[in-house]
Amino acid sequence: MAGAQQTANGSAADFKTRGFCATLMRKGTQSVRSEDLSEFNPLIDRSELAWVDYVAEDVKTDAISAATCLGFSEALVASLLQNARTGYEDYETEMGLLLPAIHVKGFEATINPLLILIKKDLILTIHTREIKRFVNIRRYAETFFKKLPKDMPQHDRLTSVLIRIIDENNSKNFEYLQEIEENGDELSKDLANSKMSRIPLGERIYQMKHALIVYLGGLWATSEALSSLRFGDAELMSDDQRLLDKINGLLNEVHSQIGLAEHLSEVLASGLEVLQSIYNNQLQIINNRLSFLMGILTIIGTALLVPNTIATVMSQTSIFALTPADMWWYLALLAGSTVLATTFAWWAVKRMGFLPRHPDED
Repeated sequence: MAGAQQTANGSAADFKTRGFCATLMRKGTQSVRSEDLSEFNPLIDRSELAWVDYVAEDVKTDAISAATCLGFSEALVASLLQNARTGYEDYETEMGLLLPAIHVKGFEATINPLLILIKKDLILTIHTREIKRFVNIRRYAETFFKKLPKDMPQHDRLTSVLIRIIDENNSKNFEYLQEIEENGDELSKDLANSKMSRIPLGERIYQMKHALIVYLGGLWATSEALSSLRFGDAELMSDDQRLLDKINGLLNEVHSQIGLAEHLSEVLASGLEVLQSIYNNQLQIINNRLSFLMGILTIIGTALLVPNTIATVMSQTSIFALTPADMWWYLALLAGSTVLATTFAWWAVKRMGFLPRHPDED
C-alpha cells in the first residue's frame, strides 16, 4: 500500500500521523498509518471490523470530506455538526455520535467536538489535534481486536469497540476535574494571603467559576448522548444485556462525575464566601479602629479646648485683674474644667455609639 506506514503489533507507532486504521481480519489484525484516508479503503474492504482515527485541522470543515471518503453519507455528518456540543443520529445502516472532548489548561476550559461514525464493519473517529486521548487505543488497537471472540456477532463487536472509545474519552474528560480542583486550591491560597494584590483575584475567581460551568456543560452533554445511545435501539448496536450494562456503567460514571463537580463548585463557592466574610470583617475592624482613634482625638481635643478657652478669656487683663493671690483658684479652675470636659466628651461619644469598648469590636 503505497504511501502508508504499516506497523506490526503497534510497534514503532507514529501518533503524529493524521490517519490511523486498525483492522480485524480472519487471519489476524493489522494497523496502518497514512495522511490519506483513501489508502485505508482496500484494507477496510478485506476486513471484518475496522477502526479509523483521523486528526482534522478543523472538524467543522474537514469532517464531511473525511467521512465521505470512507463511505459515510454527507447528510449524517452535516446533521451531527448542526449541534453545538452533542448529537445522536441513527440512519439504520449508519449512525453517528457527537461527544464533547473537554480540555482544561489552568482556568481555561474548552470543549472540542469528537465525531464518531459507525456502519456495519467500520467505526470512524474524527477530532482535532488538541484531543490527544486516543494514543493508547492506537497503540493497543490490534491487541484489543485479537481479544474479541471469533464467534462474537458483528453488532456486539461494533458495540464493544465503541464502548472502549467512549470510555477513553470519558476518562480523559474526568482527569480535568482534578486540575480545576488543584488550580482552585492555589487560588484559595492566594486569597488567604493578605499581602496578595486583590486586583487580579476577581478575574481569576471568574475564570475558575467559568471553567467549572464549561466542564459541567460538557459532562451533561456526554450524559445526553449516552442516554440516546442506550435507549435509542439502533439497528447497528448490540442487544446483548451485558454490553448494554456497560453503556449504563459509562452513563453512571458520568453522573457520578457530575455530582463530584457540583460538590466541588459548592465547596469552592462556600470557601470564597468565607474568605469574603473574613475580608469584610477585616475592613470592619479597620473602620472600628479609625472610629476609636477619632473618638480619642475628639475627647483629647475637647479636653484641651475648654481650659484653653478659659485661659484665653482670663488673660484679658483689662477685664480680669488677676494677682498672684488668685493663682490657686485659677489653676483649680483650669484643672477642674479639663476633668469635666474630658468626662463629658467621653460620655457623649460613648452614648452616641461612636466609641466601641475595644478597637476590634464589631
